Amino acid sequence: MGSGEGKSSVELRDESVSGSVLTKGSMFSMKEVGESFGRREMWRRVMDSIKIAIFSDKINLLIPCGPLAMLVDHLTHHHGWVFFLSLLGIIPLAERLGWATEQLAFYTGPTVGGLLNATFGNATELIISMYAMKHGMLRVVQQSLLGSILSNMLLVLGCAFFCGGIVHPHKPQVFNKSNAVMSSGLLLMAVMGLLFPTVLHFTHTELHFGKSELALSRFSSCIMLIAYGAYLFFQLTGQENSYSPITEEAIPDNDNSDDDESPDISKYESIIWLSILTLTISVLSEYLVNTIEGASIALNIPIAFISVILLPIVGNAAEHASAIIFAVKDKLDISLGVAIGSSTQISMFAIPFCVVVGWIIGVPLDLNFQLFETATLIMTVLVVAFMLQEGTSNYFKGLMLVFCYLIVAASFFVHIDPESIQDKPTKP
Repeated sequence: MGSGEGKSSVELRDESVSGSVLTKGSMFSMKEVGESFGRREMWRRVMDSIKIAIFSDKINLLIPCGPLAMLVDHLTHHHGWVFFLSLLGIIPLAERLGWATEQLAFYTGPTVGGLLNATFGNATELIISMYAMKHGMLRVVQQSLLGSILSNMLLVLGCAFFCGGIVHPHKPQVFNKSNAVMSSGLLLMAVMGLLFPTVLHFTHTELHFGKSELALSRFSSCIMLIAYGAYLFFQLTGQENSYSPITEEAIPDNDNSDDDESPDISKYESIIWLSILTLTISVLSEYLVNTIEGASIALNIPIAFISVILLPIVGNAAEHASAIIFAVKDKLDISLGVAIGSSTQISMFAIPFCVVVGWIIGVPLDLNFQLFETATLIMTVLVVAFMLQEGTSNYFKGLMLVFCYLIVAASFFVHIDPESIQDKPTKP
């Protein structure tokens, strides 16, 4: 009996030991399976994010132009081709940067969302301006930002009005008149900020020649930034639930409504894509800015035309497409917000921001945009302000705005910038 009991206890002990070994083996096996599944899930999410960000839009077919520009620069140093390829390569990156900003704005509150839109809404223009400022090309900074305003107000808004009027020919399209009037007021304030330093310089009425206009520009820039901050606060606090944040768990699953938008990627994926796209645009902007003068000589095109007309096409490609799409869908308030809102951002935020940054780093960038450029901006703001007075649009208004932009483009093609050596006429 004793031996039998001992044997049974030994057997029980052996069984328990073997059972514990099996249990540990099962735990290790489950852990390996879990790690493998986690890696596969992470890899799947990465591939899905790349697919959505890179392969979801036809305009992304231009992305290879960026690496091609770098290759051409290292092999041939042909500034004309490098400039052209860099220009094409930045277009889809600028559009994707706006997309990533919108994705991140889904997860943020109204204040952060407003700051994101103000910062990244015209990030391409700001990046190009920073590199131009770094190389001392202050006229390129001024003219490229001015060109973005002109392009948004005349070309982008004009195409939106025209396409919306063609698709909806039997009724005038209506938009929020009060918002349009407020935006026009901000644009007129920006005109005032640019006008007085220019007039002060060309009338030779400065208290301290060469210093007063710079001091006035820096003071006006600070006031404009404060005014734009107040405008953002007013807009965000006045529109309830328009920018309410959501969590990743609260993303709606139903795709039945076109108006109920939901983010395509997670918050952290949005931040990663913002970083990648900003870095890539910065690299290409370096090539773009370095080849502006060489491209002007090689292509026999004035630098003023490149800065005011060609460079803004890069930054405004996304706005152009979005404004037209929303106008065709009879959502003219959104189209107006895209076109006029971008112009307001550049005039009240980007331009004074560049002046303040130049002040900090010791670069004498001012708001004296010269007489020709300032007069062009004044006329553009007045024309658009009159167009927006009624609160309605049609295809003829759009056509007039596009024609005005063509006149502006032709004017800068024959315009000689007195501060640019490359724009001086050559002897026959």
